[in-house]
Amino acid sequence: MNLSELIHAAGAIDGWDAKSDKDIDIKGLSLDSRTIEPGFLFAALPGETVHGKDFVTKAVALGAVAILSDQPLTGLDIPVLVTADPHRALAKMAKTFYPQQPENLLAVTGTNGKSSVVEFLRQIWQDVGRDAAAIGTLGITTQDDRAALGYTTPDCIRLHQVLQELAVSGVQDCAIEASSHGLVQRRLDGAKFTAAGFTNLTQDHFDYHEGFEDYFAAKQRLFLELLPEQAPVVVNVDDAFGASLAKKCQRAGLDVWRIGWSGEQIKLLEIQPELEGQQLQIRVQGTEFSVALPLVGEFQAANALLALGLALRTGVAEQQAVAALSKLSGVRGRLELVALTADKVPVLVDFAHTPDGLQKLLQSVRAHTQNRIILVFGCGGDRDPKKRPLMGEIAKKYANLVVVTDDNPRTENPKLIRAAILNSLPNAREIADRKQAIQAAIEMSQTGDLIVVAGKGHEQGQIVGNTVFAFDDADAIRELVEQD
Repeated sequence: MNLSELIHAAGAIDGWDAKSDKDIDIKGLSLDSRTIEPGFLFAALPGETVHGKDFVTKAVALGAVAILSDQPLTGLDIPVLVTADPHRALAKMAKTFYPQQPENLLAVTGTNGKSSVVEFLRQIWQDVGRDAAAIGTLGITTQDDRAALGYTTPDCIRLHQVLQELAVSGVQDCAIEASSHGLVQRRLDGAKFTAAGFTNLTQDHFDYHEGFEDYFAAKQRLFLELLPEQAPVVVNVDDAFGASLAKKCQRAGLDVWRIGWSGEQIKLLEIQPELEGQQLQIRVQGTEFSVALPLVGEFQAANALLALGLALRTGVAEQQAVAALSKLSGVRGRLELVALTADKVPVLVDFAHTPDGLQKLLQSVRAHTQNRIILVFGCGGDRDPKKRPLMGEIAKKYANLVVVTDDNPRTENPKLIRAAILNSLPNAREIADRKQAIQAAIEMSQTGDLIVVAGKGHEQGQIVGNTVFAFDDADAIRELVEQD
């Protein structure tokens, strides 16, 4: 593809004169100097800790023929394209370089529930015979395959590569998780979305965002900047931020559906918890349905209804979409029943790593046990430290027995992370080794109890310092239960 075509797609850029400069054939795009090949354009963008300009020399040595950046770079005899918003420019270039995408592309944002909603939506589409995919924290999921991505929202180049691959393979419907980082960093700005959904907004990523206002503003970009006029939007209005967003979307001319206990188009009327799921009574556009949802937890009911709303907004027939809810499979690491101990105690794994997520998790499982909730959890290092005592308070209030352990301490002292949690939990046990903490929970459990291991969910590694050690909560649980 010619460089001039990419520049035209990106908009206002300095450093190139179409009349006098010779056009260049661009073979590929990359943000990572280590992956540059001859003929590539290298995007030297500002990051959280380093700037891509520091790697320009390496990129040129590997064959880069053009540079995109936010500032002029001297001493180079290849075009240096300069723009005030290089992240957005790169997203537009990526879309032009990889122009194909599934015909129906939806995005879901919010703090908790994104992974479940996009996967539930994919399953509903699949159930009615549509070739569908989901992209997010769990990777790229299709009916036949799952591949890792590394980030909730991949960089814009990888995103458009994936979208084109899916489109070429015949996928027509795709749901993608839209993280706040991805929205702020313009990773999604090149995509053409047909609809969007919102789950909730609670405290998270305050190491990155300045507070709730900044965090909410990032989420709103999806609806107020990236959707076409009159696009369908489905919002969980039981969440206060969701209720506010629904009003803003309506004022912006978007076609809003409100779902939840306070919903209008889809209203939750009643929940009856059962051992391995729940019976829902819902009203959809004036018609009542009874649904046997094979998922535990009220928040999973909310996630399922958001997926239902998005399915209906994308043309799935009402009866078919509602019927598909009874066939949903839970997402790995999201309130996943991993094993039963010798005493028939369920051991669940969940990704809850925010105060609100942990509270909703514990409140949800309370309805599924008459005895004690035993909780194993920790908090991640190099992340918002303010949530640690809050999560300790929540654990104290909603769990009967708590074992505080390490999550992903990263470069922080794990003992100090545990101490911040334990300030609110004087009666909790402290066991640094995560596997030993899970073992302790199993040993203290009795028939009728329920064990929840929270924080890491589907993750298959534990980050200590700058090293990732192989560790999977579910694998550890299965091994310990087999030994019990």
